[in-house]
Amino acid sequence: MVLPNFKENLQKYAELIVSTGVNVSKGHTVVLQIDVEQAPLARLITKEAYKLGATEVIVKWLDDEINREVFLGTPEERLVDIPQYKIDESIDQIEKGASRISVRSADPDALAGVDTDKVAAYQSAVGKALSEQRTATQSNKVSWSVVAAAGAKWAAKVFPDLATSEEQVDALWDQIFKTTRIYESNPVEAWVNHDQLLEAKANELNKEQFDALHYTAPGTDLTIGLPTNHRWEGAGSFNVRGEKFMANMPTEEVFTAPDANRADGVVRSTKPLSYAGTTILDMTFTFKDGKVVDVTAKQGEDVLKKLIATDNGSARLGEVALVPDPSPISQSGIVFYNTLFDENASNHLALGSAYAFSLEGGTEMTEAELIAAGLNRSNVHVDFMIGSNEMNVDGIRKDGSIVPIFRNGNWA
Repeated sequence: MVLPNFKENLQKYAELIVSTGVNVSKGHTVVLQIDVEQAPLARLITKEAYKLGATEVIVKWLDDEINREVFLGTPEERLVDIPQYKIDESIDQIEKGASRISVRSADPDALAGVDTDKVAAYQSAVGKALSEQRTATQSNKVSWSVVAAAGAKWAAKVFPDLATSEEQVDALWDQIFKTTRIYESNPVEAWVNHDQLLEAKANELNKEQFDALHYTAPGTDLTIGLPTNHRWEGAGSFNVRGEKFMANMPTEEVFTAPDANRADGVVRSTKPLSYAGTTILDMTFTFKDGKVVDVTAKQGEDVLKKLIATDNGSARLGEVALVPDPSPISQSGIVFYNTLFDENASNHLALGSAYAFSLEGGTEMTEAELIAAGLNRSNVHVDFMIGSNEMNVDGIRKDGSIVPIFRNGNWA
């Protein structure tokens, strides 16, 4: 590692993840999902969590190569048989109010060539088995934060023109530190200021309570309805204990839930999607009455079609998010092949489940009440990027009047 002051910055990063990311305090349980390649960061996060008073830190190790061998070698009927102890463990963590930290560093092509039917079946089975965990995070019952670390194969995908693996990993860490404000003199304070800026934008949109959004760009002409009493949010969220956390670091978006039954038109993706260990390119979705009725992709189309066939909600939208094209991640010109970064360079949508907190009073509603209010329910939530410097977005009020929100990829 030749990146200047790397150890000091990794320490600052661990501190930021624990304090600002999930806001650990006395008595908390923390669940950390992280690749074995990132053991140094895992140790720092664990140490910092205990320093802030955590009672328990549970580390869940991940490994791309082992995961690939599991998919290749395990029969599908065994893969989809999720053991009860895993379900019980998940429920136990929810009951403890465990904060969840997910550190993403996976190879975007880790499962290339693996039977896509097997991968889809497994993901569907896990989604159903751990549905209570998904519900808890999507309603902010617990604190959760998704962050990144520079994996060697991921770095090679992002920076293929650099000569050595060390240079590639350094370059990716440099981007991670830049976009999470680690190079600022006080990263925590920098995040407070950033959160306030995004919250101001969300408040403006909440006052409007638009009935729908209309997106236009080359290859895109899509109108998406918004439910009554929808709520836009920025970077920060609050859990049921009233503790603030940052669900994504980095983040540049304001987002809300669409009406799952009102999306009509065509939308074209503008960035690759890394999903299920496969890179999907040049997607086009056609919507009618809220549902995807046709989908194409230049690469990975079979994986995409299996995604939208996962369950009743996987072909409908669960999130709309606005990100200005002049955002730092977009202006870097880098395609990260990682949703955490690429979604913060571009307006994006998500197939699958909506966040209950995107509706006024939604976190206290039953599943049936959320559906009645127009929020999509599904065992998946997959973001895909649609924004560019050629995109315009209009807000449509209930009286039919139109308000420009984005012009040429930036706030109007």
